[in-house]
Amino acid sequence: MKALFIGGTGTISNAITRQLAEQGCELYVLNRGNRKEGLPDGVRVLEADIKDEARVAELVADLKFDVVADFIAFVPEHLERDYRLFADKTKQFIFISSASAYQTPLSDYRITEGTPLSNPYWEYSRNKIACEDYLMRQYREQGFPVTIVRPSHTYDERSIPLGVHGARGSWSVAKRMLAGKPVIIHGDGTSLWTMTHSRDFAKGFIGLMGNIHAIGEAVNITSDESVTWNQIYSIIADALGVELEAIHVSSSFLDACSDYDFRGGLLGDKANTVVFDNAKLKRLVPDFVATTRLDQGMRETVAHILAHPELQQEDPDFDQWCDRVAQAMETAVRLVRG
Repeated sequence: MKALFIGGTGTISNAITRQLAEQGCELYVLNRGNRKEGLPDGVRVLEADIKDEARVAELVADLKFDVVADFIAFVPEHLERDYRLFADKTKQFIFISSASAYQTPLSDYRITEGTPLSNPYWEYSRNKIACEDYLMRQYREQGFPVTIVRPSHTYDERSIPLGVHGARGSWSVAKRMLAGKPVIIHGDGTSLWTMTHSRDFAKGFIGLMGNIHAIGEAVNITSDESVTWNQIYSIIADALGVELEAIHVSSSFLDACSDYDFRGGLLGDKANTVVFDNAKLKRLVPDFVATTRLDQGMRETVAHILAHPELQQEDPDFDQWCDRVAQAMETAVRLVRG
């Protein structure tokens, strides 16, 4: 198989790139070259900014692919550019959308590919919906061989997946746990969530590549494991070897008292219970199964981050904000009690 990835080194795509390299795929990765040192041997780098359409067209002028996948398309204009570049150069085009595009709030907590797409809380999700609309129109009207993939919360060894964190990632929350400081959990922590390890996601994604039955389809790729946010934070604390000191704060309050995008990231996503039905994926990829349980994946991730100081990005602004929220909750309790 001959494939081109636009991106190819992010949380979702990195595991796919590694597995394809092991399988002997003729894989090209188009990016600016900032992270090419992490690419496996044998992967061919096309060094360019995808925004430079003329340069990209020059690089792929003599190339054709079985699969082109764009991991960094977020608005319809990105897909319009991809269509101009690759309409006659690929047998399948895979777009990475988002499960956050599904109806929010849900009318049924069980999510299938037939669940309506609607998210009034998050512009990111609405843009993904618009991207899907554009691609499906090109499929219906022009025969463009599209497959849409909808991941949910996917993680790898480089970042701890959380509900509430700052602008610099998740290390600040882990550091608070290690210091015995209170950690914020949105809501009462009992809503269900789905975390998927990137290597499990990769198995499903690779099974869709070159799959004629996936053309014109939208497909969820997630784990079947459902856990509460209380369980998620407890698993992380356990992997760190500490006791969890949690405070529960409503998502609407967190949104109201911060400059972080909690309206989108919480009210439009993580504050809602989600349980995915992966029957469609398993029909298209019969041997797919997500085998990494969250507690197993978290032990690996935490060990990796602790061993790599460069991944431990400090975020003093977020840390101070957490302290203020904790103090505000304590003050509110005292005031109400009199």
